[in-house]
Amino acid sequence: MEEKIALVTGGGTGIGAACCRSLSDAGFKVGIHYNSSKVKAEELAASLPNCFIIQGDVSTVEGIDSVYDVIKKDHNGQVDVLVNNAGIALDNPIFSANLDDFQKTMDINVRGTWYMIKRIARFMIRKKSGRIINISSVIGSVPNPTQSVYGMTKAAIDNLTKVAAIELAQYNILVNSVAPGFIDTDMTKKIPEELQKEIFKKIPLGRMGQPEEVGDVVKFLATSGTYITGSIIHVNGGMYG
Repeated sequence: MEEKIALVTGGGTGIGAACCRSLSDAGFKVGIHYNSSKVKAEELAASLPNCFIIQGDVSTVEGIDSVYDVIKKDHNGQVDVLVNNAGIALDNPIFSANLDDFQKTMDINVRGTWYMIKRIARFMIRKKSGRIINISSVIGSVPNPTQSVYGMTKAAIDNLTKVAAIELAQYNILVNSVAPGFIDTDMTKKIPEELQKEIFKKIPLGRMGQPEEVGDVVKFLATSGTYITGSIIHVNGGMYG
């Protein structure tokens, strides 16, 4: 069988790393993308049997173009599964948030995801097959104080998912979002303990999810789910959807 390649943006840490491990377990050659977390990406790569690391700043056109060029040159222009996981959250109430943080979040979460799809989908269109999985968030559907900008970006990703699914269906490319709830990562560890307790009250399962529980859903969408496209799949312990 032809070797299949999965590219995971922001793959060195947290949910991205869990996706890399799950896809590797499923037999993919995994491209672990990173921007600044080189050490983490290298450590993960050392633990997986068949992978490569690739650097690029997804907040810039040049950074994404460099990823495209490496895939084209070193990997024969092949990406069978793209997981758009790279993202940031810079939380602040609306009236104290600043425009620089707004722009940075938009550039990485929205423009980066859109432009990565625009570039990498070319490889899939040529083969007339592929899977694109965007990592969204429950915050794209459920309002949360201090996360107006982050929530906007994740809602935008969900809408982008639906549009891309329609446009790319003719090429047998499936596009879906996975929307995690509160997952035990470095990002959520910053939440004060008292606030965590309040969050748990809203989660029927009463706990944070594990990154591997998101990775399992990504693996399913990458390998199965042949009649699923344009969907937002929530992984949130019953908090929403």
